[in-house]
Amino acid sequence: MSELPPLIEDLALILIVAGIVTLLFKRLKQPLVLGYIVAGFLVSPHMPYTTSVVDMENVHLWADIGVMFLLFSLGLDFSFKKILKMGASPIISTITIIFCMSMLGVCVGHAFGWSRMDCIFLGGMLAMSSTTIIYKAFDDLGLQQQQFAGIVMSVLILEDILAIVMMVMLSAIASGNNPDGGQMLGSIVKIGFFLILWLVVGISAIPLFLRSVRKLINAEVLLVVSLGLCCAMAVLSTKVGFSSAFGAFIMGSILAETVEAERIEKLVEPVKNLFGAIFFVSVGMLVDPEILVNYALPIFALVMTILIGQSTLGSLSFMLGGESLKSAMRCGFSMAQIGEFSFIIASLGLSLGVISDFLYPVVVAVSVITTFLTPYMIRFATPAYNALEHRLPSRLIRLLNQFSTSHPDSNEHSKWKSLLTQMTVNTVVYSILSSATITLMLVFFHPFITGMLGDHWYTRVITGLLTISLTAPFLRAMVMKKNHSEEWKALWAESNRNRLPLMFTVILRFGIAMSFLFVVCKQLTQFGSALLIVVAMVIVVLIMLSRNIKRRSIMLERLFINNLRSRDIEAQVHGKKRPLYEGKLLDRDIHIADFDVPANSMWMGQTLKQLNLGRKYGVHVSSILRGNNRLNIPDGDYIIFPCDRLQVIGSDEQLGQLRTALTKEVLGEDPELEKREMKLRQMIIGPESPFVGKTLEESGIRSQYSCMVVGLEEGKENLSPFHPARQFQEGDIIWIVGEQEALDTLLNS
Repeated sequence: MSELPPLIEDLALILIVAGIVTLLFKRLKQPLVLGYIVAGFLVSPHMPYTTSVVDMENVHLWADIGVMFLLFSLGLDFSFKKILKMGASPIISTITIIFCMSMLGVCVGHAFGWSRMDCIFLGGMLAMSSTTIIYKAFDDLGLQQQQFAGIVMSVLILEDILAIVMMVMLSAIASGNNPDGGQMLGSIVKIGFFLILWLVVGISAIPLFLRSVRKLINAEVLLVVSLGLCCAMAVLSTKVGFSSAFGAFIMGSILAETVEAERIEKLVEPVKNLFGAIFFVSVGMLVDPEILVNYALPIFALVMTILIGQSTLGSLSFMLGGESLKSAMRCGFSMAQIGEFSFIIASLGLSLGVISDFLYPVVVAVSVITTFLTPYMIRFATPAYNALEHRLPSRLIRLLNQFSTSHPDSNEHSKWKSLLTQMTVNTVVYSILSSATITLMLVFFHPFITGMLGDHWYTRVITGLLTISLTAPFLRAMVMKKNHSEEWKALWAESNRNRLPLMFTVILRFGIAMSFLFVVCKQLTQFGSALLIVVAMVIVVLIMLSRNIKRRSIMLERLFINNLRSRDIEAQVHGKKRPLYEGKLLDRDIHIADFDVPANSMWMGQTLKQLNLGRKYGVHVSSILRGNNRLNIPDGDYIIFPCDRLQVIGSDEQLGQLRTALTKEVLGEDPELEKREMKLRQMIIGPESPFVGKTLEESGIRSQYSCMVVGLEEGKENLSPFHPARQFQEGDIIWIVGEQEALDTLLNS
């Protein structure tokens, strides 16, 4: 008999041990991530008392796939529109936290005399709080519906995005011996270029593709297509110098804007869970007890750095973002741990060979300790605030809270600022699209057509005309867009002093468009620069005057916008999108939270008037999401159904009381559930049967024996219905359904 490959044996060992350990951790109400890490430690070569994994190289390969699918799933749950709607507050808090914690990490590393790369990567690891662990802690402590929890989750989303950018930056730093400011700036520009290019092209093309084949796609095909797109983008990302994880995240964020996003997310989740488990198990395999003993002091120092740094600097960062002192402290204390992205950054450092071997197990140990302490830090925030409130002057407390409430609103722009911002965004986006198109045509298409037809003047003309035709819609939009906007018209009419700057914006964009055409002509012809400038100017004027190019430009823009809004439109059609007033802050403590009615809730079947939630808990139900329908401003006659999602307005305290009641007021489990399974049996009416001559009602089969007659067997293909007025006769063959005990009593009667 042939033997199994080591990979299958290792996979069996990993999954069995991970399954047992995670069941134990689930029983102890601990995060499953910790269970996977412990399982990895148990099957690692560093554990001499248990069976160890044989082929570590293949396990790490699977772990790399796990990272890719983890970030693909993260992208599916992310939307760039969410970031735009958050405003400046979470962005300010996130950037401040990442900067402060990164600097702390670098300083601690230098204090222990670690290498430069170890310090830089350590700073990145310490800056990343764990979304998974914090979400789990909020859920266990019943804090998900509280206002500060939503603020923390917004910052965590932004941290995850910046972590992707940080990974690319760290890769760029690791690739150079002594990266300077210019190299760093080049890396940032490269990230921005490809990020915008892939998003714009992806959102324009992929939803269109999915719509065209929607009738052919079932769950299986959609899963294969989604993972295929994920892997394709991962490969493309590595080809241009980024990590595969970066490409997977970008593809996930593109698919997040499609109508199929929720289906894809559910289909991909089991794949993500499997490979994600292998990744976290591989993290545990790198834990070496000897290293932990030798580096006990750095581990303790890093734990204290995270706890103190996040609780102080994190709280200050949230205050800079506009939160009150109490809310900021609750947010800052909640983020005092590191998790999955720290492992991913550490894996990146190891794969690039730029960090020391001891750093990975040290970071894992720090993550395990801070994870266990997370619930206690969250609980400690309020007592810490109360103690601080007693010691600080009341005037200072009021000043801090007034500072937070008066934080400037990022949505209030002047007309000039709004117009210039929109023009800049358009110019950057269309410049990137034009650059990518010109590069593809000159680098790939021109050599291809030259190889086929030879290097002649007409091959250059063909390449030039096709390049200009493809870039024309982008160049026209760059020059003409926003020239007739409301801001432009208002500024033009307000003052003559505005007209010259407005005309300058047109001239500047005209010059940028000319530069692209100048590059194309310069690469394909031998004419002088002066003549090429004139040619480029004429071509831009013709593009601006062409109605055909105008239609193409508008069509492409509408296609992008419709694809970007397709998920919102679908949500509005099915009643899933929240009303505009929802999510708006009413005052410092009153906000909207979602509550799912359990399937076994004692509230089901009752009306809102009967539940009287307003009088009991002081809350207001603003809407009910039921299936694909939304019921806004429900009155007292609305009935609650199982699995309804209630959107409720109230304070943290009121919403906490409602959550407790909703969780506790449920029907208990039936201890004899299996015994009460319904059985179908055949029954023959004998001569001694007490039912002979009786009707169905007189027999008491339903009332006395709790059984039901479902049909009469008369030798036909199907059972005949048993009429209630018909009397049972000797020899009747009837079919009855009921619980086993009731059937036994009936058949023995």
